[in-house]
Amino acid sequence: MTSHTTPSTIELSATELSTKAPSSRVSSPNELPAAALSSTDVAPLLKIMEKLRDPQTGCPWDKAQTFQTIVPFTLEEAYEVADTIERLALDELPDELGDLLFQVVFYCQLGKEQGRFDFSTVVNKITDKLTRRHPHVFGEATFEADASSQQMKANWEAIKASEREQKALAAGVTSPSEVSVLDDIPRAQPALSRSIKIQQRVARVGFDWPELEPVVAKIHEEIDEVLAEVNQPTLDQAKVQAEMGDLLFAVVNLARHLKVDPEQALRQANVKFERRFKGVEAFARQNNKALEEHSLEELDAYWDKVKQGEPR
Repeated sequence: MTSHTTPSTIELSATELSTKAPSSRVSSPNELPAAALSSTDVAPLLKIMEKLRDPQTGCPWDKAQTFQTIVPFTLEEAYEVADTIERLALDELPDELGDLLFQVVFYCQLGKEQGRFDFSTVVNKITDKLTRRHPHVFGEATFEADASSQQMKANWEAIKASEREQKALAAGVTSPSEVSVLDDIPRAQPALSRSIKIQQRVARVGFDWPELEPVVAKIHEEIDEVLAEVNQPTLDQAKVQAEMGDLLFAVVNLARHLKVDPEQALRQANVKFERRFKGVEAFARQNNKALEEHSLEELDAYWDKVKQGEPR
């Protein structure tokens, strides 16, 4: 974060504090002591957030935001954290984590203003949850010294299932038997990640193929169904989309059986395609021809050259 310093104060602009907001210098009443800003305590950040939302002196952009309008920025910041880690740009990670933390602080300020919750509520919630889900660390439960990660995960999932049951009962469900194993999977979660979460949940209660062969056969079946819809005399795009969804779901199931994270695998495939296509562009520039002036066969030949030049 860029700051403009004087010997006694640090003046913070709204742009510097909220990277998505338009430029707006915070006036003198909003200046904070430099000593406070050097602290590792979260209090200065919470105070900054309060000032950004101040009805009289706050930033117009920040004051206009709601829970709903902030969500896209939260997702963007989370992806930027993931991208930084994947690029191994760990020197950039504190800055990106700060941007993500700011999103949490923003939600907490909105919750505080509405009398719903504040930052301390969030801290207490996660503290209680982690303590509850690690009884072998914070409670009386014990595991053998050589307990496997699978055993630990099974215990974790059992605790989460109990929490889902208690949450459903508190919401008015009359019997634990009415609680679905698919409850509380966020609908806003990226589709690939949500698919694998759904499949993992149902697999734990036995709804899963034990072998790979039927998993692969299901993919071929779904491909046939996609093509059947595509080849109808009158194309129904909604049906094609539905069949494509079934096909993608089946491919995710194969990834799960192969212990491959489909989201990460697809990100890697995107990066690989980008790298190779940039190589195609480089060959085109060497021939002083625009991509559009090439035939598909010529571009394919460039693609093959790029692949051949990659380390195996």
